Amino acid sequence: MNTLLKKEMKLGALLLTYLFIGFGIMTLLPGYPILCGAFFITLGIFQSFQSAREANDIVFSALLPVAKRDVVKGKYQFVMMIELLGFAVMTVLTVLRMTALADSAVYRQNALMNANPFFLGMALLVFGLFNAIFLGGFFKNAYKMGKSFVIYIAVAFFVIFIAEALHHFPGLEALNAFGFEHIGLQLALLAAGILLYVALTYMSYNKACENFEKTDL
Repeated sequence: MNTLLKKEMKLGALLLTYLFIGFGIMTLLPGYPILCGAFFITLGIFQSFQSAREANDIVFSALLPVAKRDVVKGKYQFVMMIELLGFAVMTVLTVLRMTALADSAVYRQNALMNANPFFLGMALLVFGLFNAIFLGGFFKNAYKMGKSFVIYIAVAFFVIFIAEALHHFPGLEALNAFGFEHIGLQLALLAAGILLYVALTYMSYNKACENFEKTDL
């Protein structure tokens, strides 16, 4: 673990951000859009960025004997750590719903999205969009963040709405598979989510480094 990541974890992060990882437990909620759990995890990250901005954290980081690119790297590593911890919670509970709870009536009768690999892939897409829109937007000037977060909210909830609606269309019922039904398709959709998360984060990181290098603090 590098020094800047430790600094983000101990100095830059609010306790609230760590607590919001617990929103991954929403994966177990029947009759609720469970993808909102991914959004709430990113909301916790946003709170840390907001607090750090008020404390002039970005200026402090830039004054350290490190390259500007490393400051960006530390922020991205921290964000990804929180996202992947939340994703781990979601994954464990999704496996629980796919096995022990696969035939539970409370889930079978639920008209909303089921917890399966497609759900996990969509959660990664929400995280990737946060990294691309909010995190990338933050490093355009390393201070303003309201506009980029509002845009992220709009895009994230549009994606959640589409994900919730898709399995209601004829021919797309397999997206809401229970247990290990249509597991090949489900794993392919999860793989697509992983690729999108990696691509969005990687492109956002490179652009953020370029922008931060040009930022006059």
